[in-house]
Amino acid sequence: MTAILTDELLATIHSRAARTDADNVFFDEDLQDLKEAGYLSAFVPASYGGGGLSLEDIVAEQMRLSGAAPATALAVNMHHIVVGVGRMLDEAGLEGGRLILEDAAAGHLFAFGISEPSNDLVLFGSITDARPDGEGGFTFHGTKIFTSLAPAWTRLLTFGRDDSGESPKSVFAVLHRDDGGFTIREDWDTLGMRATQSQTTILEGAPAPAGQVLCRIDPGPNPHPVVWGIFSHFEILLAACYAGIGKRALEVAVDTVKNRPSVKNQTSYANDPDIRWRLADAAIEMDGVYPQLTLAARDIDKGYDRGPLWMPMVSAIKVRATEAAKNTVEKAIRACGGRSYYNSHELSRLYRDVLAGLFQPSDDESTHAAWANVLLGPIEK
Repeated sequence: MTAILTDELLATIHSRAARTDADNVFFDEDLQDLKEAGYLSAFVPASYGGGGLSLEDIVAEQMRLSGAAPATALAVNMHHIVVGVGRMLDEAGLEGGRLILEDAAAGHLFAFGISEPSNDLVLFGSITDARPDGEGGFTFHGTKIFTSLAPAWTRLLTFGRDDSGESPKSVFAVLHRDDGGFTIREDWDTLGMRATQSQTTILEGAPAPAGQVLCRIDPGPNPHPVVWGIFSHFEILLAACYAGIGKRALEVAVDTVKNRPSVKNQTSYANDPDIRWRLADAAIEMDGVYPQLTLAARDIDKGYDRGPLWMPMVSAIKVRATEAAKNTVEKAIRACGGRSYYNSHELSRLYRDVLAGLFQPSDDESTHAAWANVLLGPIEK
């Protein structure tokens, strides 16, 4: 595996995580350090001047970064997702891939404007208007929520619905921050993942000239590289982020119980059978996540086609990773005692951060529905 994030850099980033969370501010210093380390171009192919890391490599790096600062890792995920889309487009011989990869290699920061209020179609249908400009481009009019990297992005991958033809189409495009046409609402005051500053973005005619339009396709699940690229990289990299939280929670718990004395037993809590079982149980659950995550990333790197199972499978990996991480953080808190209930304790922050995984697609319900459709076919009406 190729690594870019050094232990020293991760320690520095970890030292800031509590402050950015408490102050509810963006991770400017982390971002600058990651940029200087070459991490923002790490996933760009070497042929474009990037680091040439594979998705398998990035998964491993994002797990380590999340262990240091989950909110930093989650926000940087969004940039890597768009770069992953660029890689798939480029491999398919589509011009949009070159545009994304060249911009990423040049230092642009990509964000992700897909989610919309009360729209449970998520990637498979937009309620934002995509209006043709008459010259092959579009302007976008609507509201995007959970726009991570809001204070700093220079490029925004978004989509909307074009109703100008005989049937609606989803239009995916890359917006340039300097072109304007949007307002960022500073409304990010959340339970966890606070440093992501995932503000609401109001698109008020934000322009995407023809050269920035990636595709115009039918809504819904679609094999197009934009849709599969977003879906696969989003699920896999979210899973990596939450797996990193679970792994870090277990590390904190092990260190704590080894140094936590029991007055009753005149020994450390590391010798308490119930504590030992609880942490072993957490480790066993997390241990099942890592190999599946690695294998899925490796298969995506190789372009392996699992047919109709692919989307349900990567959804299940994300759900399994987030649930395992949540369970592990809770078990770690139980093992470490009342001190972990204080906001100053790292496990308190990890608990608040890990809960964000419950709200990010794919959720538990949609994943079960997708698997049921694969196994049993659609519901008969």
